[in-house]
This record gives sequence, structure tokens and C-alpha cells, in this order.
Amino acid sequence: MADRRPRGRRRTDEIDPPGTATRRAALRLLDAVLRRGDPLDIAAHAATQGLPPADRAFAVAIVSEALRWMSDIDMLIDGATTQELPEDVKSRAVLRIALAQLLVLKTSPHAVVATALPLVAGGPRRLVHAILSRAQQEEWRLPESATLPEPVAERWAAQWGDVVVAAAQQTWSAPPPVDLSFAAEPAGEWDDATALAPLHRRLPRGQAVETMPGFSDGGWWVQDLAASLPARLLGAGGGRRILDLCAAPGGKTMQLAAAGWDVVAVDASAKRLDRLAANLARTGLAAKVVQGDIRKWAPDGSVDAILLDAPCSATGIFRRHPDVLHRIEPRQIADMAALQGELLARAAEWLRPGGALVYATCSLERAEGEEQIAAFLAGHPGWTIEPAHADELPAGIAPDESGFVRTLPGQLADAGGLDGFFIARLRAPSA
Repeated sequence: MADRRPRGRRRTDEIDPPGTATRRAALRLLDAVLRRGDPLDIAAHAATQGLPPADRAFAVAIVSEALRWMSDIDMLIDGATTQELPEDVKSRAVLRIALAQLLVLKTSPHAVVATALPLVAGGPRRLVHAILSRAQQEEWRLPESATLPEPVAERWAAQWGDVVVAAAQQTWSAPPPVDLSFAAEPAGEWDDATALAPLHRRLPRGQAVETMPGFSDGGWWVQDLAASLPARLLGAGGGRRILDLCAAPGGKTMQLAAAGWDVVAVDASAKRLDRLAANLARTGLAAKVVQGDIRKWAPDGSVDAILLDAPCSATGIFRRHPDVLHRIEPRQIADMAALQGELLARAAEWLRPGGALVYATCSLERAEGEEQIAAFLAGHPGWTIEPAHADELPAGIAPDESGFVRTLPGQLADAGGLDGFFIARLRAPSA
């Protein structure tokens, strides 16, 4: 007897192929990022509920690569259809995650097709199947470098030039290496790793952090080289008191504690502070941990130094978090800049005369860096920029003409690159 089901509708007794649940989770996760604007790492918890750890990791990997290569994947999809699929239609989302598996993760073509079709039950299964078949028959390939979303490319070209945009595309095309910061210079077991700075080692991706030598001993923590620069500009503590503001998850807190500072680490998020406390416990380093919104919280007296790693758009860590370039728009950048100005002005009240304040953001937006400091200095007479010096920084990283540290895509490219950061060291007026 002929099957008289309506086209595209699944029979109720059909069973999803193995692996379909993982792809359904990936579809939910992609929707959370693109439609709701949720950060990938936060949305992943809800989207992957019920999956084993390995399947959760695979769902996140699928979505990460779909986001990283989305502009190029969409171009392939649009070139294979006579009528353009709407941006938010489910079939486009299914094709995005399917092609990310096929072209980037090199998943078995049979597994890709078999797990994609159930996701469009009741929809254009034939269209999805035809496009995936064509991708295999024509041996589709992605370009050498992943194309940035057009609004981001235009914004960064205006701020930094086309060379930096090209470098950003190159660095965005693959996940970055793993950087470790150490409390003390590591021993011989790390001789094969790359040392780009004191108390630092860089390793290729692929090894689980928990299995690396010394994890349980707590002698190191994961931290991109660029993220280690703000604390480096504060030097040895000698027991002096410092506020590490917006401190979680604690990489800079641990740096400062290892350098001999008496650290008070403050963050508004209790959940993130739990992670900071766990990091301190594993490394055996000491800091006073305080939950508080620094717009309302205040210390019990002035301090010798402050490190303000301010909340920001996080566009500088796009190679680790490819979702950020699809979520962040000029409105969010302006909102974050306003918050940063408020936090910077409040933190300045707590510094003793002549003390140092290091302001940092993991952003590639001038509004959250150079323009933020210019506005602060205009409203705070007597404060000055204390320029960073080349001998305080790793080889290949130099302060700009204003004395700021600005890491950009393309720097240290031969060694694996850097996250994008802005760092300024300010000096309070003397009494």
C-alpha cells in the first residue's frame, strides 16, 4: 500500500536516529543565541539539559562553529536555493548546524543528514535533504578565513582599519590555543610548552584541562596572555592592599595574590564568586572574597591600588566566544560604556593619594577603552596616565603613544594570537 502521508510529515511510529537529541539541543542553543540574544555559555546549560557530558560538549561545539562560520554557511545556503530562506526560519537554522558539522567538524555525512531531517518534521525536509546532498556531491568548501558579520567588519574597519579586520577574520577561523598562568615559574614538565612571558605557558588545544600536569596541585590556571596584562602592570604587592573589582572568575585575583598583594576580590554575582572561591581553593592562594555591586558597595577605607576589569561588550574575546559578534550591537556597547564610566568614577574615590588604578576591558571598541579614559580624565583633574613600559610587557606587545596597552587581532599571530584588550594605568593625584 502506498504511503499517503502528507509530504514532509513524519509518521508517529518513526524513531529518531541516534544523535538526534544532541542536534535538537544544538538547535535550541542556536535559537537562544540568535533570537533571544543569550550568551552561548549561559544558554548552553538549559539547552543541553538531560544530555551526557560528551553530547553536551558536542552540541556546544556544533553551535560554536555554526556561529563562527555563519556568514559563509549562509552564503552557501542562499546560493543553493531559488528563493531565499527567511533569516529566522527553522530550515535555515537546521542547515546551519548541519553544514557546520559537515564542513567544519567533519562529521559523517550519513549522521549529519540522518539527524538533520527529523528536526524539520512537518517542514521542508526535501529542501534540506537536497541542499545537504548537493553539498556532498559538489564538495562544498568554506573559505580560508571565516567572514565577520558585516556590521562588525564595518565598525572595526572604521576604528582599526582593514588590516585588523582581515586579521580578525583569520583569528576567528579556529578556536585559540590554551594559555596558562602560574603562581611560580614552572618546572621541567612544561619544557615543551611555549613561554611568551614570565609565569606563562601556551599549549595547543585538544587536551582536557583537568588532565594536564599539576591541575590538582593548583600551580596554574587558564588565562589568556592578554588577560594577564592588567595585573602585570601592578607589579609586586609587598603586602599592600588592593581591590580587584568585578573579579570573578578570578584569574587576576590569583595573579595578584601570587604577586604578594593583600587582595579584596569583589563581584556582584554569587554564582561567579563560587567559581572564584573554587579556583582559590585549588591553587591555595588567599584573597578576601566579597559579593557586592560596586555601585552600592564600598570598602572600609582607602586602598593602595585598584584593578577594575570592567563589565564590557566582550568583543575582544570573540575567538573564544563566537556568539558575541552576533549578539552585540552599538546599543549594547553604549550601555556598557555608560556603566563603565559610572564604575570607574566610583572606584576612583577609594584610592589613596598617589595610588594606581588599572582599568581594563576585553573589548575591541574605543568607546569602552580610549574614549572611556579620555572622559574620565576630563572629569577628574589631577589624575594622570602612567604609561606602561615595554619591559613590563611580553615581547611583541608594546604600549601605544598614549601609554595604553591595546591588543588587537594580528598581534603575536605566529604564536597563536591574543584576545583583544584595552588597559590603562592611572595615577591618583598626590595629597
